[in-house]
Amino acid sequence: MTTATRQVFRLPDLGEGLTEAELVQWLVRVGDVVRVDQAIAEVETAKSVVELPSPFAGTVVALHGEPGSALAVGEPVLEVAGADAPVGERSDAEPTGAEPAEAASDTTELEAHRTEERAGSGNVLIGYGTSASSGVRRRRPRPERPAGPVGPRTAAVADTRTAAPPARQTAPEKPTVRSPLVRRLARDLGVDVAAITPTGPDGDVTRDDVLRAAVPTDGPAGRQAPPGADTRTSAPPARQTALPQPGLAEASRERMSMLHRAASATYVRSRSEIPEATVWVDVDATELWTLRPAMGERPPSFTALLARFVLLALQDHPLLAGRVEGEELVTFEGVNLGVATDTPRGLMVPVLPRADRMSVAELDASLRALAEDARAGSLPPARLSGSTFTLNNYGAFGVDGSAAIINHPEVAILGVGRVLERPWVVDGVMTPRRIAQLSLVFDHRVCDGGYAARFLRQVVDAIESPLSLFGRI
Repeated sequence: MTTATRQVFRLPDLGEGLTEAELVQWLVRVGDVVRVDQAIAEVETAKSVVELPSPFAGTVVALHGEPGSALAVGEPVLEVAGADAPVGERSDAEPTGAEPAEAASDTTELEAHRTEERAGSGNVLIGYGTSASSGVRRRRPRPERPAGPVGPRTAAVADTRTAAPPARQTAPEKPTVRSPLVRRLARDLGVDVAAITPTGPDGDVTRDDVLRAAVPTDGPAGRQAPPGADTRTSAPPARQTALPQPGLAEASRERMSMLHRAASATYVRSRSEIPEATVWVDVDATELWTLRPAMGERPPSFTALLARFVLLALQDHPLLAGRVEGEELVTFEGVNLGVATDTPRGLMVPVLPRADRMSVAELDASLRALAEDARAGSLPPARLSGSTFTLNNYGAFGVDGSAAIINHPEVAILGVGRVLERPWVVDGVMTPRRIAQLSLVFDHRVCDGGYAARFLRQVVDAIESPLSLFGRI
């Protein structure tokens, strides 16, 4: 009787430095027959929700993970029987009683997969690294055991095989942090994992442990304890039990999504690292408000017009479209514009690459498409990173102002409130005008208030006298 070959589909490199995904829902069940490229599950990363297509055809014989569980890159997702692997994929079928050396081979492949991910591999969701450079190797056949007594040369080989796994295990990079995503988060937040009291199973440091350690706890100045400082006296359980209880029955309790957890890490880092300052001004947008309906059959949105004015002003104030990396300020040729967007999953900042090259019409079309894709959850991770300046039109929610948080590691974020008809003095006469408030939050390490104010004033002048820039928009 011939047993059908089992193929194990492992979570592929998701790109953009993503090393973990949360299983949202299965789209197949055990016993279903699937074809190549058929969507088998939805997973949520820190940036978007994506479907996983199967690289195999055959019958589903096992599903790994329950909805809500986390999967690391390289871990099994599902198993398919009854079909051969596509070109470049290896078979993960294992005979009963697999030896430790074979388990070590799995570990080696997983480490190779993670090494490739850290190096910025192009083997992303589609393709699964089937090229020769993918880092996922075919398993070599297991050598047969000798039938007779082990001779000197054979014994040396046997000793090498048994000694290899312990040698690799005795020097892990961080023994208490098994998830590469947690290691990266700790590194990005400057958290010393050795000073964290782990709460995960088997003494693992979890993502929540790192986020709690990153929250400033040393008094009103809001500074994070220096690396290496002993933070175990303020371990998470102790702080939680000391919280006063409201005396109300809980209506619900649920874990924050990966998007919110990733965003919270960015917020914490922004508030703890950036000495931010804010300048704001009320702007008379009456002329622009009147002019916009006459700008074609489908007039551009107010956000598109504002974006164009901002991009023109950034040409004269490039520091505000830079990034702080360690002790260096990096400026760029051009601007990748991030646009804060409200979605069912929460706040997202999709990016328009080289927005400085776009006209108002191009900005308008791109912004509309970007917002639709963001709300539908269909944006690839690459479109949710790499911004160098962020625009936030919170006026769409009917509010006038906001204390925005800079999108780390950017230098500034510009917000605009609702355009509201208000009494305004023009040439000594009180008259109704369309007024909006602009608010610029900037990194005071990069520039002073004068530089930021001149940028903001240039944007204001463009809004108040749009015809003066008509040839440039």
